[in-house]
Amino acid sequence: MRKKYTKRTFVLEIFAILLAILFLVPFYFVIANSLKSFSEILMDAAALPTEWLFSNYVKVWEILEFPKAFWNSFIITALSNIGLVVISSMAAWKMVRTPGNFSKILFICFVAAMVIPFQTVMIPLVKLGGMLGIMNSIPGIIIMYFGFGVPLSLFLFHGFVKTVPVEVEESARIDGCTQFGVFWRIVFPLLKPITVTVVILNTLWIWNDYLLPLLVLQDASLRTIPLATSSFFAQYTKQWDMGLAALVLGITPIVIFFLFLQKHIIKGIAAGSIK
Repeated sequence: MRKKYTKRTFVLEIFAILLAILFLVPFYFVIANSLKSFSEILMDAAALPTEWLFSNYVKVWEILEFPKAFWNSFIITALSNIGLVVISSMAAWKMVRTPGNFSKILFICFVAAMVIPFQTVMIPLVKLGGMLGIMNSIPGIIIMYFGFGVPLSLFLFHGFVKTVPVEVEESARIDGCTQFGVFWRIVFPLLKPITVTVVILNTLWIWNDYLLPLLVLQDASLRTIPLATSSFFAQYTKQWDMGLAALVLGITPIVIFFLFLQKHIIKGIAAGSIK
């Protein structure tokens, strides 16, 4: 039965639209002013550009060495996501399918790790990374993202695995499927909604992360987009036209990624919260 459209629904829709506009205002200022000259920004920052200066983006592209920074961010984000999905999904499935005190304690430890502030482990992390020889390297920071990202990813997979019928796995074993085959051929395809959610959340985190790359990646050739943008702002502090163009370049890839896949976030989390 179709629900009746009420005044309350209308008021809520208007409120939601106004709230959305309020959140979009900063994006307008950043994008509009990135296409102005510095003098025009000082005269009226709220107005649209009288002359659209796309040359700002060309200059920033060259100064930032944007393709290199983009590639570094892409490699780190992609490989970290692959590792987190594989490790977390397999671990969550094993914990759910082998109930017992050990699995419960292990799961509690992972969940407890989610509340530990990153700042408390920065110094030990740098010392350990130096001892293992993984500082200032892309493989090294990927390994660190595995450690920091597994707790949340495992927590999400753990809730979703409970919705997968055990009978499906038992039927596969009767047909001669190995345990490894049961997971990858039967269980993992059923985890697609939560896998997409995990990938989106981790991508937003890793792509925008600043502190961990700052600690680990000292070489300029290994800079990610946040590091390259920060370094650019340090040199061009008072050139707002260039700085805002750099900011737009930095956020554009992740905004596009989020807009295409945002519907899967709520869908995956809601499906995993059934049990």
